[in-house]
Amino acid sequence: MSTAHSARARARIEVTAAIKDEARRQLAAEGAAKLSLRAVARELGMVSSALYRYFPSRDDLLTALIIDAYDSVGEAAETARDAASDAAPTPRWTTVCEAVRAWALAHPHEYALIYGSPVPGYVAPDTTIPAASRVGLVLIGILRDAVRGPGVTFPPLPAELRPEAERLSADIAPDLPPEVSTALVAAWAQLFGLVGFELFGQFNRVVEDREKFFRYAVVQLARGVGLR
Repeated sequence: MSTAHSARARARIEVTAAIKDEARRQLAAEGAAKLSLRAVARELGMVSSALYRYFPSRDDLLTALIIDAYDSVGEAAETARDAASDAAPTPRWTTVCEAVRAWALAHPHEYALIYGSPVPGYVAPDTTIPAASRVGLVLIGILRDAVRGPGVTFPPLPAELRPEAERLSADIAPDLPPEVSTALVAAWAQLFGLVGFELFGQFNRVVEDREKFFRYAVVQLARGVGLR
């Protein structure tokens, strides 16, 4: 690679990062629905046509921010899992869930972008799926280790739900029993519900010691998916 080409590549990386940083500032100030490429360009001292060479549309910029946010919370979950690799499944589960909560509290606007209200007119493309799956894959891995190791207690599964449970399990974790996979999806939704309730103020005047409450709640989720 030539020196000139390397310099252009570095410059593109730096400008892309600056665009994203300014877009995140706008998200914090105005919300995702009001994100504007023209406003981002203006704040960076760029002409709009130059910015379009990096992100052809607002939706392209939103997609990049969404992937970055999913990757960031996914990395936090994976780091927590690895740090607790010698722990039993339930403490490992709890450690990962606490890492997700800590990330959300440190990045509230990015959390709102991926788990808050949908952005009007925006439909996330399939390119967001790998990043969006990272936290779920960490939880699946913990359950997989438990099934292969100390075992799990199969959660009850109503007969009328079994066909959907078998379809769901085949899609997300074919090596897990349908009872476990279905309970895991419910726990995954409840985990982000707990975080969202805290982040968006629904626990105000209800839960005071939120850290201890969260730890208690995610242990209940662990039991719900069959961890012993």
